[in-house]
Amino acid sequence: MITRRKMKRNKVLVGMSGGVDSSVCAYILQKQGYEVTGLTLNVLGCKDSNCDDAKKICDRLGIKHVVLNLKEEFDEKIIKYFVDEYIKGRTPNPCVMCNREFKFEKMLQKADELGIKYVATGHYVKIKNINGRHILQKAKDGKKDQSYVLYRLSQEQLSRCIFPLGNYTKKEIRDIAKELGFENANKSDSQDICFVEDGNYSSLIHPKDNIKGDIVDVDGNVIGEHNGIYNYTIGQRKGIKISSNKPLYVVGIDKEKNRVIVGDKDKLFSKSLVAKDINWIDIPKNRMLVTARIRYHSKEALAIIEQKDDSVLVKFFRSQRAITPGQSVVFYKGKNLLGGGVIQ
Repeated sequence: MITRRKMKRNKVLVGMSGGVDSSVCAYILQKQGYEVTGLTLNVLGCKDSNCDDAKKICDRLGIKHVVLNLKEEFDEKIIKYFVDEYIKGRTPNPCVMCNREFKFEKMLQKADELGIKYVATGHYVKIKNINGRHILQKAKDGKKDQSYVLYRLSQEQLSRCIFPLGNYTKKEIRDIAKELGFENANKSDSQDICFVEDGNYSSLIHPKDNIKGDIVDVDGNVIGEHNGIYNYTIGQRKGIKISSNKPLYVVGIDKEKNRVIVGDKDKLFSKSLVAKDINWIDIPKNRMLVTARIRYHSKEALAIIEQKDDSVLVKFFRSQRAITPGQSVVFYKGKNLLGGGVIQ
């Protein structure tokens, strides 16, 4: 492995997915004077010609393109986690897990091998050094801000990251791609979970044990039968298939008793949660007023967080709908990302 002292600071390894964001990311850094190398992590067998699209952009920019074939490792580390969480009755965050435990780890390993100081991606987020810490900040384009999915990155990882798109809107990025004649200028954004086709995640899950169990109401009365708790998530209404004179929602999942609990809409709301497996981007106080997101696309809500031994208690000022175990809660102070953890 090449030591940091031998790395050239003007070199950057750009994660290239074949999409418009990573393509323009590489172009912007090249215009800024970096020596750019494109890297594609082939984790799906390059479905939808993503590898080919990335190579075309690299050829157009006159930069080297490297492909790492990592499908087996990705299956073992990310897809296995995804499946295991659903079998436990939880709703996983594969993109959050992938960014720290896989994508950035693999990019940095390859950068070390190539003697490259920095890595960059087409994420819409800003990064700033504040009091010696590398702090993530919300992107200019609030609708595209991706700080939530990067909250688990370590200070070591962040110290080598560049995120050029944080100061652009999605429209501005597409306009740049069109001006450059990029073939992917109008390519639609990738789906949230890259390895799930048509939203049918249950097709990935093949439990060995008997999967059927009871659907019960909030008082424990059996009112139906489910075909596997992994087919349900908190807040779900469709697919319950129980006759009722009022709408029923999944309000809980009991892994130990193999039960799905359903109830009225008002049973979905709660004012507090406990999070564990915390990662702090900034150093927090023991008790703080923050805004928090309980899922990627949810609105921020005012809350007070209190640090415990290995967890954080989050108390919201207003009740939140469908707080879901396995998802991440992420904390902000203004535009700065403080950190986050996994909802229990």
